[in-house]
Amino acid sequence: MVNWLDELPEAAKIYLQDRRLDEVECIVPDLPGIARGKAVPASKFARQAHFHLPNSIYFQTITGDWGEAAGDSGFTEPDMILKPDMSTATAAPWTGDWTLQVIHDAFDQQGEPIPMAPRNVLKRVVELYRKEGWDPIVAPEMEFYLVARNLNPAEEIKPMMGRSGRPAAARQSYSMSAVDEFGPVIDDIYDFAEAQGFEIDGITQEGGAGQLEINLRHGNPVKLADEIFYFKRLIREAALRYDCFATFMAKPIEGEPGSAMHIHHSVTDMKTGKNIFSGPRGAETDYFKHFIGGLQRHLPSVIALLAPYVNSYRRYVKDHAAPINLEWGHDNRTTGIRVPISDASSRRVENRLAGMDCNPYLGIAASLACGYLGLKEGQSPTKMYTGEAYDAEEDIPRDLFSALGLLNESKTIGNILHPEFARVYSIVKSAEYEEFLHVISPWEREHLLLNV
Repeated sequence: MVNWLDELPEAAKIYLQDRRLDEVECIVPDLPGIARGKAVPASKFARQAHFHLPNSIYFQTITGDWGEAAGDSGFTEPDMILKPDMSTATAAPWTGDWTLQVIHDAFDQQGEPIPMAPRNVLKRVVELYRKEGWDPIVAPEMEFYLVARNLNPAEEIKPMMGRSGRPAAARQSYSMSAVDEFGPVIDDIYDFAEAQGFEIDGITQEGGAGQLEINLRHGNPVKLADEIFYFKRLIREAALRYDCFATFMAKPIEGEPGSAMHIHHSVTDMKTGKNIFSGPRGAETDYFKHFIGGLQRHLPSVIALLAPYVNSYRRYVKDHAAPINLEWGHDNRTTGIRVPISDASSRRVENRLAGMDCNPYLGIAASLACGYLGLKEGQSPTKMYTGEAYDAEEDIPRDLFSALGLLNESKTIGNILHPEFARVYSIVKSAEYEEFLHVISPWEREHLLLNV
C-alpha cells in the first residue's frame, strides 16, 4: 500500500524531511476567501478520505451574519462532502509544530460539485475554455499594505513603523530603500513562500505608505488562485511576527492609492501550445481583439465579484492609480484594460479592475468568463484609447448595490458562473450591504449632526 506522504508535492516532502508530521489543516475557501475547515491529527487524516462541513459556510457574510440563501429546503445546513486535492498540500511554516495545509473541493451528498464553492466556480469556467481546445493562462499581481496594528476600528489605519524607526512614507514607488524598511517581514514572506513551494516573480514598493506588490509567475488559473489564497495567509502571518498587520483591503488608508489584484491573461491552443492572441507572423489576432471586447462588454456585470465590498468602490477614484472605465490601450496604466509590452509569444491582456479584496477564485473566474464570452461572441472592442484615460467617461458602477443589480440582470454571466452561485452570491452580498447601512460613519456625524 502506498504511503500518502510519498505522494505529496516535492516542497511538502522537503519541508517534512526527517520530521514527523503532527497535524493537517483541512481547509476550503468560502465566499470572501477565508479558510474554513478543521485541523486534525496526521494519523486521523491518513485514515480519512473526506470530511464534512455544513453548506451554510457559503451563506455567511464577512461580519459572520447569514444571508437567507438556503433555498426552498430551508436553513437545514446539510453536510457537504469535502475531498482533499493532494496537489495543494503545502506547509504551514509559521505554526509551532509540523503542519500541512490541504485545500479540499466541495461536493453534495450525491457527489456533484457544490455550485457556490468558489474553487468549483473557477474550475467550471476553465473547463469551458478547454472544451473549445483552449488553455487559459493567468499571471496575478498582488498589492497590499503593511500597517501599524489597529486594535480599535474607530481609529484610522496608519502606516507601520519601518526599520528606521519612522512610519512608512508614501509616494516612494519602486524605491529599494522603502522596501528595505520592511526587510524582516519580507524575509519571512520569502522564507514561508519557499517552504510552501511558491515562486515569487518579484516584490516592489508601490505608491502608498507601506504598500507592496508581489508578482506571481504565469500558469494554470486554479493553481494560481490556490497560491493567492495561501499567500494572503502567509503574508498576514509574517506581518504578525513584527508587530504589524498585513491588509488586503481595497482602500485601507484615506488619501492613499488602493490595492489591486491585476490579472494578466493569455490563451494557448491545447494542440499546438501557441498563444492564440498572436498570428503566425506575430500580429494581433481576431481572438486577441475579441477577448478585449468581451471584457469591455461583460465586466460591468461582474464588478460585484471584482469589487465585493462597500470599501472596494473607494478605490475607483480618478488619478489615484485605479481605472474608472473600460477603455483599453497599449502600455497605458490609466486604462481599465491594458496590453503590456511583450513579444508575440507572450502577448497578453491585463485586467486592472479587480481589487485585492476579491476572492481570487471568483475574481479570476469572473475575468476569464468575460474573455470567454468575447471569444465565443466574436465581440469587437472599442477603438484603442490613446492618452490619459481618466479624461474619458466613467462607466464602472460606483457602489456595491449598483454592481449587484448588474450581476442580477445578466443571465449570460449567471449561466457561465452557475445560476445557483449567482443567486447565493447576490443574496449574501445584499445582506452585507444592508448590514453596512446600519452603521453611521464619522463623516455623517461630523457634517450632518448639527448642519441639516
